[in-house]
Amino acid sequence: MTEHAFKIVGARPTEEKRMPVKRKWYQGKPMISLGILAVIILGCLFAEVLMTKDPMYMDLMNYNKAPDGEFLFGTDTMGRDIFSMIWYGGRISLMIGVLSTVISTLIAVVIGAFSGVAPQWLDNLIMRFTEIFLSIPALLLVVLLQAILGKANILSLSVVIGITSWTSIAKVVRTEVRQIRNGEYVIASRCMGGKFFHILWNHLAPNFISSIMFMVIMNVRSAIISESTLSFMGIGLPIEVISWGSMLSLSEKALMTGSWWIILIPGTFLIVTLLCLTNVGNDLRKNVNRKESNL
Repeated sequence: MTEHAFKIVGARPTEEKRMPVKRKWYQGKPMISLGILAVIILGCLFAEVLMTKDPMYMDLMNYNKAPDGEFLFGTDTMGRDIFSMIWYGGRISLMIGVLSTVISTLIAVVIGAFSGVAPQWLDNLIMRFTEIFLSIPALLLVVLLQAILGKANILSLSVVIGITSWTSIAKVVRTEVRQIRNGEYVIASRCMGGKFFHILWNHLAPNFISSIMFMVIMNVRSAIISESTLSFMGIGLPIEVISWGSMLSLSEKALMTGSWWIILIPGTFLIVTLLCLTNVGNDLRKNVNRKESNL
């Protein structure tokens, strides 16, 4: 029998274990979406630097003018420069999206956390109300509440959209709070006389904030869509208040005159922004799912 008659299988004792490869922070991230979104946000924040014309000025000598050297994106049916309107109006649309999301997130966190720590009968009551509220189409509620408030403005639209889009986040917060409400640090805080909001912001919120971040990003996207839809329907911001939605409200006149740039350019900026927000939200959701699977 030779020395090669037997073959050792399995891990060799002297073989060194492979070290896990460290991924760089940007690997797997939607860098293109983040880059485009950053450019759009910075352009809207510093609109005065980019604007070539006064977005409010109606140049009746150059209405419905196609893009050229003077008007980079053309003019609308009232002679306003679309290039300047894009950056100025984007600021309004993003402002409504962020402000309404802040309102909806605060409502969701308070109601969801209160339901999570409440007795069983009160928790069931709050959740039934939330499910009933969730079953009503959000756009229908927005239209109804905005009709009650009267003429739309930035603040009223933000409030209306915010108080109608909190339910999904509240359900997630409630689930997370019910899992951590009996933690030692929460019980200790209660024994030391900690009030509800103290426990919420110092002990509960840090544990569920990562689970709702992707929903917060998606709420920004939904708020921008709602504002654009309402303006397109003619019940959102008035035409004199420039936003991406109010710019698209001129689409009927643009179609009749063949002015494609009035619809295409604002629509492209709106769609690209929404797609970037969707990609960022999906990446946050994947990170949360990956962390939960590793626990």
